[in-house]
Amino acid sequence: MTEYLDTGGGTIAYEVAGSGPLIVLAHGMGDSRAAYRAVIPPLVAAGYRVAAVDLRGCGESGVDWPAWSRTAIAGDLLAVIRRLGGPAVLVGHSVSGGAATIAAAREPAQITAVVELAPFTRKQSVRLGDLRVKRFRRGMLRLLGTGLFGSVPLWRSYLRVAYPGVKPADWDERLDRVDTLLREPGRMKALRGMGRSAPTDAGAQLGNVRCPVLVVMGTLDPDWADPHAEGSAVVDALPSGLGRLELIEGSGHYPHDQFPDRVVSLLLGFLRSEAARA
Repeated sequence: MTEYLDTGGGTIAYEVAGSGPLIVLAHGMGDSRAAYRAVIPPLVAAGYRVAAVDLRGCGESGVDWPAWSRTAIAGDLLAVIRRLGGPAVLVGHSVSGGAATIAAAREPAQITAVVELAPFTRKQSVRLGDLRVKRFRRGMLRLLGTGLFGSVPLWRSYLRVAYPGVKPADWDERLDRVDTLLREPGRMKALRGMGRSAPTDAGAQLGNVRCPVLVVMGTLDPDWADPHAEGSAVVDALPSGLGRLELIEGSGHYPHDQFPDRVVSLLLGFLRSEAARA
């Protein structure tokens, strides 16, 4: 059942399942909380209360927002966590990975751990050699085209590149649902706004995080020429000993949708190990 939170700047939609310690799931741009549909049941079965959030401008959340930055998204996620009586483990994908970093740095009492899935958390730069990597070149062209023209077909084309090999069982329905949402008034504006927002605000906060962080990258993620190097750079920018990097072989930019069992296993193992250390 969808619940709504009026943040003062707009309305955020979310749904909650299960009982126990709180995990909040935040998706990437151009998506909705449905991206976590295969992850929620096993987390609930493991004894967690799971809240899946539609980012501002996405899913069932409102579309009229003054900003699309990671800092703004972090504020929304913290508002949901406070509403649900945090603290919480915060899981963020792509743009939300950077937002999770900011949320953890801003309000450490509300965030017990962060999981960043294929996160855009650092300032990005493209080297000439990166363009020799075919999957990176294909992904970048489609992303740039989507941002430039506001094209839903180009975004669908990007998603096909971002899901190399393994597809979810409901792949066609997944694409059609994303397509339908992005054609609603204001949804493509949100995607383009997030795409244009630089992750420098998140990168500036990496050194201020005080909770453990798990970074998960797919080895075939088209958003980076070298996903391992990007994930390692995020971990290295955190305070010593807080970050851990895991790679999922064969995954693209959506590990939680391509390999949900693997992501759940990594997440639960991470939380168990951190609980034992504490």
